[in-house]
Amino acid sequence: MMGIEKGLSVAMNARIIGSGNEAIVLAHGYGQDQSFWDKITPSLARTYRVLVFDWNFSGAVKDPNLYDSAKYSSYDSFADDLIALLDEFNLRASVFMGHSMSGMIGCIASIKRPELFKRLILIGSSPRFFNDDNYEGGFESSVIEQMFSNMESNFDEWASYFASLIANAKNPLSVEKYEKSLRAMRPEVALSVAKTVFHCDERDTLDKVMTPCTIIQTTNDAPVPNSVAEYMQQKIKGETTVEKIDMDGHFPHLDAHLQFLNVVGSVLGFNPHLESSSN
Repeated sequence: MMGIEKGLSVAMNARIIGSGNEAIVLAHGYGQDQSFWDKITPSLARTYRVLVFDWNFSGAVKDPNLYDSAKYSSYDSFADDLIALLDEFNLRASVFMGHSMSGMIGCIASIKRPELFKRLILIGSSPRFFNDDNYEGGFESSVIEQMFSNMESNFDEWASYFASLIANAKNPLSVEKYEKSLRAMRPEVALSVAKTVFHCDERDTLDKVMTPCTIIQTTNDAPVPNSVAEYMQQKIKGETTVEKIDMDGHFPHLDAHLQFLNVVGSVLGFNPHLESSSN
């Protein structure tokens, strides 16, 4: 185990961009890789040392033994890997930006090692995707179970459908990028991680989070209703604000990166307009 952890940064393609005094850590969500941050990393790297990496389930990770379905059946082991990466790079009091499932992973890591985190920026994150008594998660359990069945019966067809559901359908390039990234995962790994994500219930985790949080929520996010952001804001113990970006889809850093950078710049106190106007 020590040998694996020692080389975690290499196995997970971790690298630091920029040379600022403070660090910001970017953690992608389900079915993605670090390239999903490419539109915002140039601006961030003008002010911060930016740590990007690929989670072990990503198609960009070449070691097939890095992901173990039993070990990663909850977010806890992902949080341990995140902590190990920060320790390996000797990062303290970092800003953590986690998209989707990574938002909750960051929350768990901040409880385990609060000194590692200065602020959590949670993008389209959710502690639970199932609807429950007095809780709107966004999905009925029967819909999720059918999704798992579809993944097993025809993975490529499922990837195409899921990408069009989650990404902004008005931006075909984003849908195409997400579909390609989903298909890059091994189907058995994609199913295993999907079960971890959609079966999670981290609602009781929220009131243990003391790190200040910024929740970034799009106005129309299929897997994460606006009510989830409001629920998280109420439950998280650290000072928490919700910032909304007026757009469809689950990827504001991909589909509305200038607006996204404006929000992040306002929260963190840097000038996002120094970024290149190129896409």
